[in-house]
Amino acid sequence: MTSNDSLLIKILLPSLVLLNACHPSVEPTPIIPQRVGDDRDAHDCIGSAGYRWCAKENACMRPWELATEKQFENSPAGFDSYC
Repeated sequence: MTSNDSLLIKILLPSLVLLNACHPSVEPTPIIPQRVGDDRDAHDCIGSAGYRWCAKENACMRPWELATEKQFENSPAGFDSYC
């Protein structure tokens, strides 16, 4: 055994043992991403698609489409006032 081999054993081996001790023994819980369109509210409206519940129409509606159809101001206040 050469002096280089002895040095490697004295330094490298303990270093590897210490590095291995830092590795978590428990696998982390995987993060499951939310699927697009999987954000339904209490009325089953998909908010990410722009739908909001309108009690007057008894349906999930897109505010800007409803504002055009029913001729009210295209704003959150207009939608709330109509619905």
